[in-house]
Amino acid sequence: MNHLSCEILDPLKLPLVQRFYKQHYPIAKAKRDEQICIAKLTNQLCAVVRFRHIGSTYRLLTGMAVSRELREQGIGHQLLSYCEENVLDQQVFCFAYRHLESFYHQHHFVTQSVHELPAEIKQLYLRYSHQGREILPMRYFPLFQD
Repeated sequence: MNHLSCEILDPLKLPLVQRFYKQHYPIAKAKRDEQICIAKLTNQLCAVVRFRHIGSTYRLLTGMAVSRELREQGIGHQLLSYCEENVLDQQVFCFAYRHLESFYHQHHFVTQSVHELPAEIKQLYLRYSHQGREILPMRYFPLFQD
């Protein structure tokens, strides 16, 4: 595989992410107030993940996507490893699709009981799950080990 580089996106480059989502994950919409991390392969955008502020304390990892033609090659893992070093802390949650639980678990996300969730995260989780989404609430715990 060619050289993969990861970085925190300059907000001025948001249109690049919008185009990427339109092509690879059409339901996702990046916003200016989110922190966005990207992966580039041979200088082409190939993966994105966003961190949305929830309340004044928490963030939600959302919109994780890898180019269709490059999936199953470890790019998502490399992007999340970059995020572990530069972005993630215990205030970050994600709502993982059930089939991706082990993927996030490998990056120190731990499944949470709905009762353990902070009120702002719980409210959002319940809204999404009532829409029929098959998701699990997870929280980043860097010290968690199997």
